[in-house]
Amino acid sequence: MSAVIVLVLRILIALVLYAFLGFAFFLLWKSLRKPVASDRLQTTPPLVLKPADSADGEAQRFDNPEVIVGRERGCQFCLKDETVSARHARLSYHNNQWWVEDLGSTNGTYLNLLPVTTPTVLAGGDVLMFGKVSLDVRIE
Repeated sequence: MSAVIVLVLRILIALVLYAFLGFAFFLLWKSLRKPVASDRLQTTPPLVLKPADSADGEAQRFDNPEVIVGRERGCQFCLKDETVSARHARLSYHNNQWWVEDLGSTNGTYLNLLPVTTPTVLAGGDVLMFGKVSLDVRIE
């Protein structure tokens, strides 16, 4: 008689295990089929850079989440100044903030007259310096 009880218990435990696994897979499948919520999508606020020294300098607006500043043609924001390195700095948007990072430039990157040695958060109204070139930052 005890062998029959053990067999029934083993079958019940196996059924409960399979039911649990089936329910877990159903929940996974259901969560994968959910559409992505629109509030989770990250939109990049436009970044505007304007030369600070000259009144006639034209502001440039960037909508993409990464802007490379430098002297070479491949940069998104090209500066024609010999104190600016070929690939001077990176401006990137992540964690809901704009960041500036020096890319090992010769003459340094400065944020509000302080040297940028690690990735640093940007705010509207900041002044960036790449070599001797000053830029006003505006985040729309």
